[in-house]
Amino acid sequence: MMTTELGTALRHWRDHVQAQVVGLPVGPRRRAAGLRREELSQLAGISADYIVRLEQGRATNPSPQVVEALARALRLTQDEWAHLFRLAGLAPPGPSTIPRHITPGIHRMLDRLAGTPVAVFDAAWTQLLANPLYTALMGEWHGDDLNAVRRNFLNPHSRIRHTPESRDALQRAHAADLRRTAGRYPDDADLRSLIADLRRRSAHFDTLWESGAVGEHRAARKTIDHPRVGALTLDCDVLSVTGSDLRIMVYTAQPGTEDADRLALLDVIGTQPLGE
Repeated sequence: MMTTELGTALRHWRDHVQAQVVGLPVGPRRRAAGLRREELSQLAGISADYIVRLEQGRATNPSPQVVEALARALRLTQDEWAHLFRLAGLAPPGPSTIPRHITPGIHRMLDRLAGTPVAVFDAAWTQLLANPLYTALMGEWHGDDLNAVRRNFLNPHSRIRHTPESRDALQRAHAADLRRTAGRYPDDADLRSLIADLRRRSAHFDTLWESGAVGEHRAARKTIDHPRVGALTLDCDVLSVTGSDLRIMVYTAQPGTEDADRLALLDVIGTQPLGE
């Protein structure tokens, strides 16, 4: 079967990513130096069958979302990321669309913060990457719920403890932040779709949007009601990545406190099902 340049490149990159570098366990019987297709599937959230078809040239037109997911899982550099888009027949996103590329350096930083809950969001507050402890702390999200603004307005289920006043403040901050992002990235179709959906489904968001407020969502001290370890009051800091508008959210506990002990316990029990 004839392969394509896209398939050849994907196999090359997959063969050169070491499993231990991306946090996968490496057993004594492992023969593959790089990632197995099943492992890339797990990391990218894409079916292994579709990866096979891409590599064999039986699928040649992946969506931008698939390309982004593969680039993150393979930890591609900025140049490799742009090359992957072109091989897929797509134009790399331009400066007026929200950057979603995560550099190898940011990946390595998350690797070194394994005992700290950390997640990476784009400028529209869509979660791009989270380490296991962040997922254990906040829960695992999928699809539209990966966007924190959408969850804040449309999904009432959250582990973060809120008063009516604190939720209103967060919603105001999110709406103002999203308006600021819309001004910076006027050609981003996903952002326009997100805003239109929020305005249609949330009267409160629509009112806040009409107010014209522009701002930036900042971090705060938060209490998370966790189903396994109980309440944790943590400092939540948001770090901005210069040149990309990525936001890195980091949760930390004051040393020597019960919150620190509970966070350490959560790091041990991880994401095991509640029934275990």
